[in-house]
Amino acid sequence: MKNIIDMIVTLLRRNDFTLTNSTVGNNRANNRGDALEIYIKNLFADTFECLETERLEKWNEIFSWSGNSSNPPDFMIRNGDAVEVKKIESPDAALALNSSYPKHTLKSSSPFISRACREAEFWTEKDIIYTVGVVRGNKLKHLCMVYGQDYCASDECYNRIRQQIKNGVESIPDIEFSETRELGRVNRTDPLGITYLRIRGMWHIENPWRVFDYIYNRNFQAEFTFMCIINSEKWARLENHEEIIKLQKDYPALKVAEVKIKNPDNPVNLKPAKLIHYEI
Repeated sequence: MKNIIDMIVTLLRRNDFTLTNSTVGNNRANNRGDALEIYIKNLFADTFECLETERLEKWNEIFSWSGNSSNPPDFMIRNGDAVEVKKIESPDAALALNSSYPKHTLKSSSPFISRACREAEFWTEKDIIYTVGVVRGNKLKHLCMVYGQDYCASDECYNRIRQQIKNGVESIPDIEFSETRELGRVNRTDPLGITYLRIRGMWHIENPWRVFDYIYNRNFQAEFTFMCIINSEKWARLENHEEIIKLQKDYPALKVAEVKIKNPDNPVNLKPAKLIHYEI
């Protein structure tokens, strides 16, 4: 089973941060987002040098879900973590999550995932890795990876706010609402009764570099920077984590540090974690 350690090893050994242009869709920004997602999939699967048929076979073996444009996550590792990839072009830009609030973990019971994702393998809950890249042209300038449980509050926090807003909207008198997974849907807004209004949430979250600036600051003069945070409990479960420790001998710019990070549900409660960073 592939994991985040395998991905980091491939990133270091490949040492190429060029994104291949995607031909999906007509929007250039979205295409760069697709190219980043493909790049990250290739890092996890180590399939950069594969022919297309071999790459697809390996992806089928390693990933149980390959994602779609409407639902999280972007892909799932078979019997492993889920991965959400976000591309930004400004180093300090927030991440647009649209109608899906941040995920502490990914649950198969979530109404925001697709049926195909839910049935892709037998699972109930997965750790989710938020993977964020700053892209300039076809070059990846900064990359960071953090787990949702270290980055986002628990589902109850977001659900409570969402439900309070939904209840408030639906309590407005003399308006016809219908059942929806969104914040609300108002029917028959015109005399003919043919127009309806969808009320949707648009969630955003500060990018991880800003959230974790108390333990890491990027070197903007570097050609490329990488930052990854793995809490100690997750680190201990990654059977191959010693590979990263050993690689420090071959890559002097690679650093693995012991840090303490804020608990997203209770920031005064600090928990131990590993900070992995690299720059060239």
